[in-house]
Amino acid sequence: MNPAIDDDDLRGYLAEDLPATEMARIEKSLRDSADLRERLERVRLDRVDAGLHTLGAIWRRSRVTCLSRETLGSYLLDVLDRSQAGYIRFHLEVIECAFCQANFADLKRRSQTEPDGRPVDRERGRRIFDSSRELLAGDS
Repeated sequence: MNPAIDDDDLRGYLAEDLPATEMARIEKSLRDSADLRERLERVRLDRVDAGLHTLGAIWRRSRVTCLSRETLGSYLLDVLDRSQAGYIRFHLEVIECAFCQANFADLKRRSQTEPDGRPVDRERGRRIFDSSRELLAGDS
């Protein structure tokens, strides 16, 4: 006679943390008992890690759709094509990805200050760029 299956057994089954023979015994019992399947569902929903294994949760944890700092920097400089810029705007403003928002805010802050914390002199940068443009044009 097989021992009764308790909630700890079911938690171990869900975590795939039991010996193979015990996993097989519980799986067979689950196939044969609707009551046990209902208990398994209750145990599954009551677990501490409930919801951590959804596709969305895995994508968020792995940051599958997150952007590199380089891409966020290109967006900040407005040098991306319209579809790329649209996706980044969607990711930052609609999805509200906290990770990418923090990176973007940091890049934005850094683009407005010199390394020593002084505000960036945009006019000075423009003058330097304009004075170098002719020199750079000859390189192509």
